[in-house]
Amino acid sequence: MTGDKELIFTKMHGAGNDFVVLDAVRKKTVLTPSQCRFLCDRRFGVGADQILIVSRSTRADYRMTIMNADGSQAEMCGNGIRCVARFVRQRGYASRKDVSFETLAGLIKTTWEGTRVSVDMGIPVLEAAEIPTKATGRVVNRLLTVGKVRIPITCVSMGNPHCVIFVDDVWKTPVEDWGPAIENHPFFPRRVNVEFVSVKTPSQADVRVWERGAGLTLACGTGACAVGVAGVLTGRFHRAVTLKLPGGRLGVEWKADDHVILTGPAAFVYEGRIRLG
Repeated sequence: MTGDKELIFTKMHGAGNDFVVLDAVRKKTVLTPSQCRFLCDRRFGVGADQILIVSRSTRADYRMTIMNADGSQAEMCGNGIRCVARFVRQRGYASRKDVSFETLAGLIKTTWEGTRVSVDMGIPVLEAAEIPTKATGRVVNRLLTVGKVRIPITCVSMGNPHCVIFVDDVWKTPVEDWGPAIENHPFFPRRVNVEFVSVKTPSQADVRVWERGAGLTLACGTGACAVGVAGVLTGRFHRAVTLKLPGGRLGVEWKADDHVILTGPAAFVYEGRIRLG
């Protein structure tokens, strides 16, 4: 979709991670990077962390395309896929509890559990070159130089790259300084999402997220999964953990078969129309 046209949208959020959801099942919708930036602008547009475009797929029940607030495209979004799972049910496109989606990170399966949605996020990628980073092997408690500071990092891909940092107190950590510096660090060829974690118990932690292409967000589903995996790799967590993010709580379980299960809410906010200039 280009030019001066009216766009019908649905505003949704998953634990405060908010989205503009677009229905492209019946009508093809293509946005330019500038239109994405306009829609996500919280003063002049709708306001959102990301745009989710739901369309038909030949490989799954539906396809989810994710556009970041800066106009770039993301591979996967755990909070977003819970929202589109609820969206297709609300639209009458799916009546089953189990719905699959094609994403740039592969095929993702979702399951309704009461008012919450569980997502099989697949098997985490731990090989440094595949995340990708400029290291080899695994990146676990590796020191990264950021300005004048050396920060221990643990890296995981959940279909998109994550850098997890364990700190004493996420609210006393300079997230807004370290976040963009690490996101754009040359160690990460495709940039990176950054999670800051304060461990409370082996099954509970506080998390703040600096999201690639979106900045500081209230929650990140793939980031929560990466935190759960990193906590196990560094000996801090049990396999199942509850993570408290500014927007709400997410459950993460790294199962014995290596699949990571993410469970959390998906909420409708409102529907509207906006003119794209």
